[in-house]
Amino acid sequence: MRRFIVFIIISLIPIAVQAAEPVLERPHWSLEVKGGRFSPDISNWKDYYGKESTGHYAGTLAYKIIRQVEAGIEGAYVRDEGQGYAPQHQMITGNVKYEIAPLSVFVLVRGIFKEEQWVVPYVGGGWTRVYYREEIENQPIVRGSANGYHGRAGVQFLLDGIDPKAATNFFLEYGVHHTYFFIEAQSISAKTTDAAGASIDLGGTSWLGGLLFEF
Repeated sequence: MRRFIVFIIISLIPIAVQAAEPVLERPHWSLEVKGGRFSPDISNWKDYYGKESTGHYAGTLAYKIIRQVEAGIEGAYVRDEGQGYAPQHQMITGNVKYEIAPLSVFVLVRGIFKEEQWVVPYVGGGWTRVYYREEIENQPIVRGSANGYHGRAGVQFLLDGIDPKAATNFFLEYGVHHTYFFIEAQSISAKTTDAAGASIDLGGTSWLGGLLFEF
Protein backbone atom coordinates (compact mmCIF):
# COMPACT_ATOMS: atom_id res chain seq x y z
CA MET A 1 0.00 0.00 0.00
CA ARG A 2 2.79 2.36 0.90
CA ARG A 3 4.54 1.63 -2.39
CA PHE A 4 1.30 2.32 -4.25
CA ILE A 5 0.89 5.75 -2.57
CA VAL A 6 4.49 6.64 -3.35
CA PHE A 7 3.90 5.57 -6.96
CA ILE A 8 0.81 7.80 -7.23
CA ILE A 9 2.66 10.80 -5.76
CA ILE A 10 5.56 10.39 -8.16
CA SER A 11 3.14 10.04 -11.07
CA LEU A 12 1.36 13.28 -10.15
CA ILE A 13 4.52 15.41 -9.86
CA PRO A 14 4.80 16.14 -13.64
CA ILE A 15 1.11 17.07 -13.80
CA ALA A 16 1.49 19.49 -10.87
CA VAL A 17 4.52 21.10 -12.46
CA GLN A 18 2.71 21.60 -15.77
CA ALA A 19 -0.39 22.98 -14.07
CA ALA A 20 1.53 25.56 -12.04
CA GLU A 21 1.52 29.00 -13.66
CA PRO A 22 4.96 30.59 -13.98
CA VAL A 23 5.51 33.55 -11.68
CA LEU A 24 7.11 36.38 -13.64
CA GLU A 25 9.14 39.06 -11.96
CA ARG A 26 7.83 42.58 -12.24
CA PRO A 27 9.72 44.84 -14.68
CA HIS A 28 12.60 46.79 -13.15
CA TRP A 29 13.54 49.19 -15.96
CA SER A 30 11.82 51.58 -18.36
CA LEU A 31 13.17 52.70 -21.73
CA GLU A 32 11.50 55.48 -23.73
CA VAL A 33 12.02 56.89 -27.21
CA LYS A 34 9.94 59.94 -28.12
CA GLY A 35 9.61 62.98 -30.29
CA GLY A 36 7.35 65.97 -30.86
CA ARG A 37 7.25 69.76 -30.89
CA PHE A 38 9.03 72.24 -28.62
CA SER A 39 7.65 75.76 -28.11
CA PRO A 40 10.43 77.97 -26.66
CA ASP A 41 9.76 80.55 -23.95
CA ILE A 42 11.82 83.10 -25.91
CA SER A 43 9.25 85.77 -26.74
CA ASN A 44 10.46 86.76 -30.23
CA TRP A 45 11.27 83.25 -31.42
CA LYS A 46 8.89 83.44 -34.40
CA ASP A 47 10.56 86.65 -35.61
CA TYR A 48 13.84 84.80 -36.09
CA TYR A 49 12.72 81.30 -37.05
CA GLY A 50 9.41 81.85 -38.83
CA LYS A 51 7.38 79.46 -36.67
CA GLU A 52 6.46 79.11 -33.03
CA SER A 53 7.83 75.59 -32.46
CA THR A 54 10.50 73.17 -33.60
CA GLY A 55 11.37 69.48 -33.32
CA HIS A 56 12.15 67.86 -29.96
CA TYR A 57 13.62 64.35 -29.73
CA ALA A 58 14.52 62.46 -26.56
CA GLY A 59 15.26 59.15 -24.89
CA THR A 60 15.03 58.08 -21.25
CA LEU A 61 16.23 55.22 -19.08
CA ALA A 62 14.74 54.74 -15.59
CA TYR A 63 14.96 52.25 -12.75
CA LYS A 64 11.78 51.25 -10.92
CA ILE A 65 12.30 51.72 -7.18
CA ILE A 66 8.88 50.13 -6.70
CA ARG A 67 6.32 49.29 -9.38
CA GLN A 68 4.78 52.78 -9.31
CA VAL A 69 7.89 54.93 -8.65
CA GLU A 70 11.03 55.24 -10.76
CA ALA A 71 14.11 57.43 -11.03
CA GLY A 72 15.86 58.05 -14.31
CA ILE A 73 17.80 60.20 -16.74
CA GLU A 74 16.71 61.79 -20.01
CA GLY A 75 18.71 63.21 -22.89
CA ALA A 76 17.03 65.43 -25.48
CA TYR A 77 17.91 67.45 -28.56
CA VAL A 78 16.21 70.52 -30.07
CA ARG A 79 17.38 72.32 -33.21
CA ASP A 80 16.14 75.06 -35.52
CA GLU A 81 17.40 77.36 -38.27
CA GLY A 82 16.34 80.89 -39.06
CA GLN A 83 17.64 84.37 -39.79
CA GLY A 84 19.29 86.85 -37.46
CA TYR A 85 17.76 90.32 -37.38
CA ALA A 86 19.20 93.68 -36.27
CA PRO A 87 16.23 95.91 -35.35
CA GLN A 88 18.38 99.02 -35.01
CA HIS A 89 19.38 98.70 -38.68
CA GLN A 90 16.13 97.13 -39.90
CA MET A 91 18.07 94.40 -41.74
CA ILE A 92 18.75 90.67 -41.83
CA THR A 93 22.17 89.87 -40.35
CA GLY A 94 22.57 86.27 -41.59
CA ASN A 95 21.49 82.69 -41.11
CA VAL A 96 21.08 81.41 -37.55
CA LYS A 97 21.46 77.87 -36.21
CA TYR A 98 20.18 77.25 -32.68
CA GLU A 99 20.62 74.03 -30.72
CA ILE A 100 19.86 73.01 -27.15
CA ALA A 101 20.47 69.67 -25.45
CA PRO A 102 18.57 69.32 -22.15
CA LEU A 103 19.89 66.66 -19.80
CA SER A 104 17.45 65.78 -16.99
CA VAL A 105 17.38 63.68 -13.85
CA PHE A 106 13.85 62.90 -12.71
CA VAL A 107 11.51 61.00 -10.40
CA LEU A 108 8.27 59.75 -11.91
CA VAL A 109 5.11 58.20 -10.47
CA ARG A 110 2.92 55.94 -12.60
CA GLY A 111 -0.68 55.18 -11.63
CA ILE A 112 -0.45 51.45 -12.31
CA PHE A 113 -2.18 48.93 -10.04
CA LYS A 114 -2.09 45.72 -12.14
CA GLU A 115 0.16 44.44 -14.90
CA GLU A 116 -2.55 44.30 -17.57
CA GLN A 117 -3.85 47.82 -16.94
CA TRP A 118 -4.63 49.34 -20.33
CA VAL A 119 -4.42 53.05 -19.46
CA VAL A 120 -1.77 54.40 -17.06
CA PRO A 121 -1.46 58.10 -16.15
CA TYR A 122 1.84 59.43 -14.83
CA VAL A 123 3.47 62.59 -13.50
CA GLY A 124 7.04 63.53 -12.65
CA GLY A 125 9.77 66.14 -12.62
CA GLY A 126 13.29 66.96 -11.57
CA TRP A 127 16.54 68.81 -12.27
CA THR A 128 17.56 69.86 -15.79
CA ARG A 129 20.75 71.25 -17.26
CA VAL A 130 20.35 72.82 -20.70
CA TYR A 131 23.37 73.01 -23.00
CA TYR A 132 22.96 75.55 -25.80
CA ARG A 133 24.75 76.62 -28.97
CA GLU A 134 23.89 79.49 -31.33
CA GLU A 135 25.68 80.10 -34.60
CA ILE A 136 24.99 83.32 -36.51
CA GLU A 137 26.57 83.78 -39.92
CA ASN A 138 29.76 85.89 -39.80
CA GLN A 139 29.61 86.12 -35.99
CA PRO A 140 31.32 84.19 -33.17
CA ILE A 141 29.55 81.02 -31.99
CA VAL A 142 27.80 81.42 -28.65
CA ARG A 143 27.61 78.38 -26.38
CA GLY A 144 27.05 77.63 -22.72
CA SER A 145 24.73 75.93 -20.25
CA ALA A 146 22.17 76.76 -17.60
CA ASN A 147 20.65 74.85 -14.68
CA GLY A 148 16.91 74.59 -14.15
CA TYR A 149 14.07 72.21 -13.58
CA HIS A 150 11.25 70.49 -15.45
CA GLY A 151 7.88 68.86 -14.96
CA ARG A 152 6.08 66.26 -17.03
CA ALA A 153 2.73 64.50 -17.20
CA GLY A 154 1.24 62.02 -19.59
CA VAL A 155 -0.86 58.96 -20.33
CA GLN A 156 0.39 55.60 -21.60
CA PHE A 157 -1.63 52.95 -23.45
CA LEU A 158 -0.78 49.24 -23.24
CA LEU A 159 -0.11 47.66 -26.66
CA ASP A 160 0.36 44.02 -25.57
CA GLY A 161 -3.28 43.11 -26.28
CA ILE A 162 -3.07 44.11 -29.96
CA ASP A 163 -0.94 41.06 -30.72
CA PRO A 164 -0.55 38.82 -27.63
CA LYS A 165 1.63 36.31 -29.49
CA ALA A 166 4.08 39.00 -30.59
CA ALA A 167 4.11 40.40 -27.04
CA THR A 168 4.95 36.96 -25.64
CA ASN A 169 7.75 36.46 -28.17
CA PHE A 170 9.08 39.95 -27.39
CA PHE A 171 9.34 38.94 -23.73
CA LEU A 172 10.92 35.54 -24.43
CA GLU A 173 13.50 36.96 -26.83
CA TYR A 174 14.30 40.36 -25.32
CA GLY A 175 12.86 40.32 -21.79
CA VAL A 176 10.36 43.13 -22.51
CA HIS A 177 7.39 42.72 -20.15
CA HIS A 178 5.17 45.45 -21.62
CA THR A 179 5.11 47.89 -24.51
CA TYR A 180 3.14 51.16 -24.36
CA PHE A 181 2.36 54.07 -26.63
CA PHE A 182 2.27 57.35 -24.70
CA ILE A 183 1.62 61.06 -25.06
CA GLU A 184 3.32 63.57 -22.78
CA ALA A 185 3.44 67.27 -21.96
CA GLN A 186 6.73 68.58 -20.63
CA SER A 187 7.78 72.01 -19.38
CA ILE A 188 11.41 73.13 -18.88
CA SER A 189 12.74 76.27 -17.22
CA ALA A 190 16.47 77.11 -17.31
CA LYS A 191 17.52 80.76 -17.18
CA THR A 192 20.73 82.41 -18.32
CA THR A 193 21.76 85.95 -19.29
CA ASP A 194 22.76 87.43 -22.66
CA ALA A 195 25.67 89.77 -23.40
CA ALA A 196 23.60 92.74 -22.26
CA GLY A 197 22.75 91.10 -18.92
CA ALA A 198 19.12 90.41 -19.80
CA SER A 199 17.58 87.20 -18.48
CA ILE A 200 16.72 84.53 -21.06
CA ASP A 201 14.78 81.35 -20.35
CA LEU A 202 16.15 78.56 -22.53
CA GLY A 203 13.21 76.32 -21.67
CA GLY A 204 9.76 75.93 -23.09
CA THR A 205 6.85 73.54 -23.44
CA SER A 206 6.89 70.30 -25.41
CA TRP A 207 4.19 67.95 -26.64
CA LEU A 208 5.63 64.50 -27.22
CA GLY A 209 4.63 61.01 -28.26
CA GLY A 210 6.58 57.78 -28.21
CA LEU A 211 7.06 54.18 -27.15
CA LEU A 212 7.79 52.86 -23.65
CA PHE A 213 9.38 49.47 -23.07
CA GLU A 214 9.39 47.89 -19.60
CA PHE A 215 11.91 45.14 -18.90
